[in-house]
Amino acid sequence: MTLDLNDIIKALSNPTRLQIMQWLKDPRVHFPSQERDPEEIGVCVSIIQEKVGLSQSTVSLYLTALQRADLVTSQRLGPWTYYRRNEKTIAQFVEQIGASL
Repeated sequence: MTLDLNDIIKALSNPTRLQIMQWLKDPRVHFPSQERDPEEIGVCVSIIQEKVGLSQSTVSLYLTALQRADLVTSQRLGPWTYYRRNEKTIAQFVEQIGASL
């Protein structure tokens, strides 16, 4: 599968979105207050929002942009949405960008 490098680069061009991706790389370290295992289910959007310190709507827009670029996946559990990195897409991105530059 060929990724749209421009979509991914655009999603990562925002410093806060890039920071979220970096935090999600090691969620147990960066989101220790989450009760459920973040490695297993991802990180709850409200906990991401609390750490970022921006409004819930802004954080939701940032996560939607990351999800559109296929950099994160989400799952709903009850009323909460949990996000985790899509390591397959990230690996493909690194490979593709390395081959094209």
